[in-house]
Amino acid sequence: MVTAERLAQHWARAIAWTSFVSMTTGELAVHLAGPAARLLDALVADKPDPSPAHEVGAGLVAAHFTQPASLDRTLVVLDDQLGAYAESIGKGSRLGLLLGALAAGYAEALRERTLSEQEDIYAAALAARIEAEEARLASEARFQAVFAEAAIGIGIAALDGRLLEVNRALCAMFGYRRDQFLALPAGAFLPPGGLRDRDHYRTERPYRRADGGRIWTDLVVSLIRGRDGTPLYAVAMVEDVTERRSLQQQLRHQAMHDPLTDLPNRTLFFERLTGALITPEPEARVGICYLDLDGFKAINDTLGHDAGDELIRTVASRLAARLTPSGHLVARMGGDEFVVLVAQAKDTADVVRVAELALDAVRAPVHLGGHVLNVSASVGVVDRPVEGTDAAELMKAADTTLYWAKADGRDRWAIFDADRHASDVSRYRLSGQLPEALARREFFVEYQPLVRLDDAVVVGTEALVRWRHPELGVLGPNRFIELAEETGAIAPLGQWVLTEACHQARAWRDGHPGRPLLMSVNIAVRQVRDEGFVDAVKEALAETGLEPEALQLEVTESSVMGSAGQPLRTLHALAEMGVRIAIDDFGTGYSNLAYLRDLPVHALKLAGRFMAGLRAPGGPDQTDQEILSALIRLAHKLKLTVTAEGVETAAQAAALRKLGCDMAQGWHYGRAVSPDEVALGDLHPTT
Repeated sequence: MVTAERLAQHWARAIAWTSFVSMTTGELAVHLAGPAARLLDALVADKPDPSPAHEVGAGLVAAHFTQPASLDRTLVVLDDQLGAYAESIGKGSRLGLLLGALAAGYAEALRERTLSEQEDIYAAALAARIEAEEARLASEARFQAVFAEAAIGIGIAALDGRLLEVNRALCAMFGYRRDQFLALPAGAFLPPGGLRDRDHYRTERPYRRADGGRIWTDLVVSLIRGRDGTPLYAVAMVEDVTERRSLQQQLRHQAMHDPLTDLPNRTLFFERLTGALITPEPEARVGICYLDLDGFKAINDTLGHDAGDELIRTVASRLAARLTPSGHLVARMGGDEFVVLVAQAKDTADVVRVAELALDAVRAPVHLGGHVLNVSASVGVVDRPVEGTDAAELMKAADTTLYWAKADGRDRWAIFDADRHASDVSRYRLSGQLPEALARREFFVEYQPLVRLDDAVVVGTEALVRWRHPELGVLGPNRFIELAEETGAIAPLGQWVLTEACHQARAWRDGHPGRPLLMSVNIAVRQVRDEGFVDAVKEALAETGLEPEALQLEVTESSVMGSAGQPLRTLHALAEMGVRIAIDDFGTGYSNLAYLRDLPVHALKLAGRFMAGLRAPGGPDQTDQEILSALIRLAHKLKLTVTAEGVETAAQAAALRKLGCDMAQGWHYGRAVSPDEVALGDLHPTT
């Protein structure tokens, strides 16, 4: 007995692999159970009816079993599974009828499916052609609208140089009618050599309009190729950037020029200087004149900043008028500083001539608001070979040289000197090392005897500070005291020297009872002007136990002559304590004894230069002797003692003794030495 389920299972296994159907074998067996039952019913029916088999064949096609193998395997499995059963019930001929009907239904359904798919494909192709045509027409319409109405100029050119089409914007931009434009060659819009070797080209370039006017354009040219890559034509897109370029030039001018004078500013100057330093000529030189007005701050402070600005404009105009025609760049660096670039200097003398022209231009009187100003300037001059020269180093050298011109008296030029620069660098280096040197205790004090001239007895010493530099060796005070004053290091250094000298003075006085030995210590201008200096002296005396009258403080003539305010209060306070005050290097400054009447001064120390006349080859100079005699007599009238510095010979000592000088110091009596080497007994002068 054959059942529908069993038949469906065999049928499913037979056709599962014959077509691309998304069902498993089990799912396919369930699907075929119905058709199998219909075939069994048609086989055993009383009357033969092939229609169920016909429908089953069409159903296979509907289920997407459209491959020939699907029909072939179906007929085989049905004949195999139903053949014996049909013969047993006397229906063998009916089975053949049903299989034939199934094949016929399958074929008809497959043909109809194929025809339907062909119709769908044709309809889709027709719709696609219609849509493509409509799209093409719409695209052409859009292109025409964009081409005609675009705000940017567009031109199409053949590769042989003919203009094929131009839009209204391009015509308006150049001032031509369309027919006039098309008559022009297209070569002006193409890069040199054409576009065959490159697909895109962009540049900014100027053009002449039909009316002769000039416009700047941003030009972009693209090569259009066919499907096979063959170049067909070129499309040029042209934008008028005349206003933008003008604005850019204005902005660049503002960025590169000084707003007050309209001279090139430091940015443009360094740009030109950098350009001058890359010249290919091997022997080329470049020069700099760095100019600064003398006393400009005083003009600003007295006449006001408006007058100062007007002066700057006047000077700038004069410099530009005098130097620019010769090809020199004049720039304002800021404030009252100007710089001149001599880009092709022949030699140093060539740059100096430019500096003299600049100074001459500045010197002419300037009329400002009813005032006539006599203006001057200082100029730093430097020139170098272009090869191996750095812009920053060149400007640093020019700035240094300008400082020299100021220091040398102003209204002049100064030429860069490598040795002088090295000396300045050494000074700056030393000034930076001062604080650390003090912390590392690199300073030490030596003492030079102070001798009474009448009997050559040592009455005291002068403390002289030295610096034991780890690289430069022992440095005298002339190498670093001025630097210490400039940097402010003189306060801690001076306090250390004062305390060290007081300690030594206390030790000597204890070792030589009954000898009122004097300790003389130099103090700087900054110390005299410091409100806390009196307390610092008190502290040093208290710490060391030294009597105030055993301490003499030496101040320079320039720091006290005509002084008032804090310096004068400091000197009076020190004198009231019992400390002696001496004027050091007297005769190098004001040399005005009238000031001494109002100062709490106890002694004068004559500058060493007065000793030069006493060691003249033919004997002491009479004039110098008379000057010294007058100074000594006047000092004694003011009850001041007089000490001569720099005494080197017995003849000088004898002359000073004869003139009535009280004390002396110098190599004749002994150099400055360590405390252990100082001879405090009666001194036997060196010969």
